[in-house]
Amino acid sequence: MTVLSILTYPDARLQRKAEAVQVFDDELLKFVGDLTETMYAGPGGVGIAAPQVDRHQRIVIVDVRPKLGDDCHGLMVLINPELMAWEGMAVGREGCMSVPDFTGNVIRAERIRVQAQDVSGRERSFECEGFEARAVQHEMDHLDGFLFLDRLVSRKTDLFRRKNYQKS
Repeated sequence: MTVLSILTYPDARLQRKAEAVQVFDDELLKFVGDLTETMYAGPGGVGIAAPQVDRHQRIVIVDVRPKLGDDCHGLMVLINPELMAWEGMAVGREGCMSVPDFTGNVIRAERIRVQAQDVSGRERSFECEGFEARAVQHEMDHLDGFLFLDRLVSRKTDLFRRKNYQKS
């Protein structure tokens, strides 16, 4: 597997809207493997979206086990994901491999239900809460050309320079 190069802000390619995946084949499987490897190689990487590596397809990978242990779904590969339901709202600190120098406070739903396809094209549904729900929503934003910077209530009070950015 290959660790791919991650686009960083202010690269305009991060603002492009991703297209739906139509073909589920060996090439997609290889790309998902490379994208997963890239996520795990990044400092604190618990999620990544295909547009972050300049592939504008609706593919998201989330694995929050490094933060939550086994109290989550583990590795989720979400292809063509759709947010089907959400409830509750909470403010939480977010960072991003595409914005390596900053973190910020963002309001997200506390509980969500997301529907997606897996690498074989089969429909899957996940109910997520807390940090896992936040991570899924954060990565899904990349599919529509949004960064957490676009979700800040105030750049003046909710954006923070990262003290260090090291792999945990």
